[in-house]
Amino acid sequence: MLGGTGLALALAVLAGVGVGAIPLAPGAVVATLLDRALDAVGVQVPGGLQGSDAAVLLQLRLPRVLLAALVGAGLAISGAAYQGVFRNPLADPYLLGAAAGAGLGATLVIAYAPVQSVGPVGIVPLAAFAGALVGVGCALALGTAAGGSHSATLLLAGVAVASFLAAGQTLIQQQNSEDLRAVYGWLLGQLGRAQWSDVGLVLPYLGVACVVLLLCGRALDVLAVGDDEARSLGVHPGRLRVIVLLAASLATASAVAVSGLIGFVGLIVPHIARRLVGGSHALVLPVSLLAGGAFLVLADLVARVVLAPAELPLGVVTAFIGAPFFAGLLWMGARRR
Repeated sequence: MLGGTGLALALAVLAGVGVGAIPLAPGAVVATLLDRALDAVGVQVPGGLQGSDAAVLLQLRLPRVLLAALVGAGLAISGAAYQGVFRNPLADPYLLGAAAGAGLGATLVIAYAPVQSVGPVGIVPLAAFAGALVGVGCALALGTAAGGSHSATLLLAGVAVASFLAAGQTLIQQQNSEDLRAVYGWLLGQLGRAQWSDVGLVLPYLGVACVVLLLCGRALDVLAVGDDEARSLGVHPGRLRVIVLLAASLATASAVAVSGLIGFVGLIVPHIARRLVGGSHALVLPVSLLAGGAFLVLADLVARVVLAPAELPLGVVTAFIGAPFFAGLLWMGARRR
């Protein structure tokens, strides 16, 4: 199944870079990418793109598609991890104040910063990243002070912190109504300005977080049988929850920093992964990682072409897919009861 989802991701990336206002032949795209990859060892691959077509591929579409794959992978594996820690199939990566903190950080910069970038690096992504980490840190600190690392306490602390941060964001928006368009454009999610610098910004943090989550897969399977049983098998439940929550929140913060708020990816994809491979987190986490990347690449493709030459906000596309999916989950749960 890992091979199948890996193939799906590769095909989604190929479709993402090939489809657009200027269509690019799949064979020529593959040849161009292989030629650039093997150029360091002196191997040349014929049949690649030339001139403006090569520039469209390498400077416009490829960074955007790779960023979509990274963001989708980060949100999906975070959703699977949150659902495992909270033992709640409806948990998603925007728990614990990550989204609200990111939104507040981005809003502060958009409203008050005299410049929006420092060299090639935008200030908004950095502020969103810092805000997300601050939100998660406050939620974990409040939850730990209130009742330790129990899932319900942490979840309630996240709701409280998120509500407070969202109220602060709303206050700033009301005082700076001229910036509402820019704020809402970021909040709805977008990858239209993706650059290689964004890929470089998100990759280190996302890579570390995903490795940690993948290594925790079997421990999450042990935790699923109960805290007492987990302790008897050598797993420390409180420590494991904190490690997984920190890693999942770091992945979420990294993704949100470069893409804005894109909902439902961390809710939809882990459910699909469990349908494919069962309930073991050792399998659900890597399958969610690959499937999440493929899902968001295809969603971004829809956002680009459905109203071309205009673009839909990516968060709107995922909401159109995710909201009916969420309703279906609730309906099936009610029928089982």
